[in-house]
Amino acid sequence: LRKKGRYGDAVRGNTGDPGWAYHIFQHDAPATLAPLRLRMTTPLVLLTSTTKDIGGLMRVRLNEAYVNAARSAGLAPLVLPPVAPDELMPLLDIASGVILTGGEDIDPAEYGAKPHPAAGAPHPQRDKCELALARMARERGVPTLAICRGIQTVNVAFGGTLVQDIASERPSNINHDQSDERATRLHQVSIEPDSRLAAAVGGSEISVNSSHHQSIDTLAPGLRLTARSPDDIVEGVEWFGDDWWMLGVQWHPEELVDDAKAWDRGLFRAFAVEVARYKEIGDRR
Repeated sequence: LRKKGRYGDAVRGNTGDPGWAYHIFQHDAPATLAPLRLRMTTPLVLLTSTTKDIGGLMRVRLNEAYVNAARSAGLAPLVLPPVAPDELMPLLDIASGVILTGGEDIDPAEYGAKPHPAAGAPHPQRDKCELALARMARERGVPTLAICRGIQTVNVAFGGTLVQDIASERPSNINHDQSDERATRLHQVSIEPDSRLAAAVGGSEISVNSSHHQSIDTLAPGLRLTARSPDDIVEGVEWFGDDWWMLGVQWHPEELVDDAKAWDRGLFRAFAVEVARYKEIGDRR
């Protein structure tokens, strides 16, 4: 729907949702007016993504489950392709939260290691983008939810290292790499009772899905280990202190928000509360 205005046309998408997104298209506006900005009542969050050759064309790609989980928590998702780090600041200016999503193995060179034979091919442009994004989010205090690769990205961004292949480096009776069972809870996770993660999911003993072959090894300074699997694989971290709300989980909560258990919905709700708080502070400036 478009409405004519003195300095621009206001356009909103008639989606049937109460949180319509409004865009202002300026024309013939005085030079004294503020630059064009996206005005939204629903908090906007950046969702990282990858690129992939599909049908002979390079395409930006992200599993829809991330988008749906963010929307179900009352957030407006904006899919972020792997852009150059110097392009990130204007995007963080309009966003109130960041979701670091799953995907490729991080280049071992980013944490000073040589590639393991079982390591997957990295996506260097994505690595540079998301490592920079994690650091910028920390510097600005932007609420961040880090999922699967995302928890590893945060750890590497602040000086940690990774187990490159759990099956060969940390063998156990748990198969952590079960991508074909993304909607199934496969193993237990023990969470520190006094952690933000426990408060978010509403418990200290939960069960999760599992779709990864790498994990955190050496924990980065500034991170607190909050959750482990029965075979001692790191399943959750958070940032020490109150200056940055960051929760990282090794499983895929976005695939479980429709499950009978409320744990993963609670995680996204806790993130949404922090995003709304961050947006409110920004709106008052």
